[in-house]
Amino acid sequence: MSTIKKTTEENDQLVKETYQDIRDTRKTEYVGNFWKYLAFDPSLLKEVWTDVKNVMTKETLIDKKTKEMIYMAVSITNNCSYCTHSHTASAKKLGMSDEEHSEFLRIVALAAKTNQLVNGLQVPVDEIFDADK
Repeated sequence: MSTIKKTTEENDQLVKETYQDIRDTRKTEYVGNFWKYLAFDPSLLKEVWTDVKNVMTKETLIDKKTKEMIYMAVSITNNCSYCTHSHTASAKKLGMSDEEHSEFLRIVALAAKTNQLVNGLQVPVDEIFDADK
């Protein structure tokens, strides 16, 4: 259950403009719940959308599908069901196959397992891995 009410109205000009930018950028009429809940604070909505747009939608050295898969990994790690679902859907839309998804999940599970072992054992970092040396 949310701690705030979803904003369904586009009465605020900044909300209206941001929603339209989301629609235009994503080439859809759909605006997801995340944005509708963020709209309780129009400036926060705009700030977060601008960050997402700048990082996730622009052509950079990392292709868009890989960006979505990285977002999936972080979302799984942070236990964010909404983000895991939305970014998995985006990665699939960008061509992630079932086989890639399976391999990806194996990597995420392995990383979580080895991270927990290292944390539990308090393994010191090898000098060769220290970027300052």
